[in-house]
Amino acid sequence: MSIDREGPVPPYRQIAAIVRARIEGGSIPPGRRIPSLVELEAEFGVARDTLRKAVKVLKDEGLVETVTGMGVYVVDKRAKGDESAG
Repeated sequence: MSIDREGPVPPYRQIAAIVRARIEGGSIPPGRRIPSLVELEAEFGVARDTLRKAVKVLKDEGLVETVTGMGVYVVDKRAKGDESAG
């Protein structure tokens, strides 16, 4: 999938929307790692700072979380809900 570099929406927001759609569509299920910055860089052809901004958007939305030394994973809201219920 490509991004529109000339459009009104910044590339990092477009990338966040693409990854969000993959999460919501189930192609990246809860508990799974999203593609690394290197993989996203190869896919979209943008600078890593742009990708970091995209990941930050997803983190701010509560869709993903960083696991130190492992990567960025889709939050399993069901598991988080189970922990707080007990």
